Amino acid sequence: MRDLFFVAFLGLFFLMGFRRPFLLVAVYAYIDIVSPQRLSYFLLNSIPISFIAFAAMVGAWLLVDDKKDCRFSARQGLMLMLLAWCGYTTMTADFPVEALTKWNWVWKAIIAGVFLPLVLRTRLRIEALALFMILCASTIIINGGMKTALSGGGYGVLNLMVDNNSGLYEGSIISCVAIALIPLILWVANHGTIFPSDWKTSGFCYALCLACLLMPVGTEARTGLVCIVVLAGLMLMRSKRKFVYGPLMLLAALVSIPFLPASFTQRMQTIENHQGDESASTRVAVWMWTLDYVKQHPGGGGFDNYLQNSFTYVAQSTVTDGGGTRIERRIVTDRGRAYHSAYFELLGEQGYVGFALWALLHLICFVRTESIRRLYRKRDGPDEAWIAPFAVALQQGHIIYMIGSLFVGIAYQPFIFMMLALQIGLDTYLTRRRKAAARQSLGASLAMQRGLPA
Repeated sequence: MRDLFFVAFLGLFFLMGFRRPFLLVAVYAYIDIVSPQRLSYFLLNSIPISFIAFAAMVGAWLLVDDKKDCRFSARQGLMLMLLAWCGYTTMTADFPVEALTKWNWVWKAIIAGVFLPLVLRTRLRIEALALFMILCASTIIINGGMKTALSGGGYGVLNLMVDNNSGLYEGSIISCVAIALIPLILWVANHGTIFPSDWKTSGFCYALCLACLLMPVGTEARTGLVCIVVLAGLMLMRSKRKFVYGPLMLLAALVSIPFLPASFTQRMQTIENHQGDESASTRVAVWMWTLDYVKQHPGGGGFDNYLQNSFTYVAQSTVTDGGGTRIERRIVTDRGRAYHSAYFELLGEQGYVGFALWALLHLICFVRTESIRRLYRKRDGPDEAWIAPFAVALQQGHIIYMIGSLFVGIAYQPFIFMMLALQIGLDTYLTRRRKAAARQSLGASLAMQRGLPA
């Protein structure tokens, strides 16, 4: 029954896309974020629906969409350079079979990041993509938030609709993404135009923000707690009443502690001492191995080259028995551990060149979004009041994601390339608006000089 529902839903979605081609972008976002093929028992598992949605989206743009306002930015060029380099390292990978498996979805995520800004030509389209990213992720977040509120969740225990612990269904990843979405959700509540700005829209947005905050609790992901702290700091930095909201945030955090599961607080305590937790200890050891690896292989080892790592580290734990409480240290040997960091993932797999391209791409996006915020922060006209808050929301979400990715291997996730596409699309859209306004102003000035009506 579930399979039939998904087939009918996607079929209707695709049919609507043939009438309104931009809806095929929404179909692509839905499939790459929610991954309905993982929720299906058998009907969708045998069909490459992600590639079909991608091909339909690009094909509709090529055949019927207006291309006169399309602009290609330097950041899209950087994505293409990163894609080419990833292709090269895949061909020379240390583990060719495993690298090709990862390449099969990474190339599509990067190409989508290059393509999406070309179709984001209007405010409606930009807002629609942001809204669909929120709504698609909310299908996972609401489910996880409700289960957390009712059962408390647990590390590796919270079931997010599927048993496959990958993509956005992995605890640390969904915790990072959920917190990164909160600024965008609040922007929709205050400035969105697709849904009416009434109590129902605001109520849903605030409830969804609560569900987002519950995700790190339910998954017991330390990454999520770090992201919450970063979000609080960013929001406080932009607030005009720092000395009012700052103490209130601190009070809310203190009041919430007694209501948190004991397992959550115990796990969060391992942030202070990474040697007390095996997962944290292996991450540090993998990072050290990666630094040594790229010294010998500056070009990287291709996707999933971490499979060859082997290291020994010292782990410590607190033991309480009849002799009292003491700290025991032990030497642990491990191998084939994943990077658990987007930064080391890029460095190990793509070497110095790939890491530089990736870092430069994110840095330019951050700088350009900050420029937009500063340019439009004092404009409160009906057509421009939404721009600076939207730039701030994108910037804050981007920062949260990048800090969260310090501890999770999410460098190539389709979600971040959609967020980058939103930033590039907003930039190119506003640039076109400014140029059009400048041409109109110049035309009016020339008309006045010639004594003609403007």
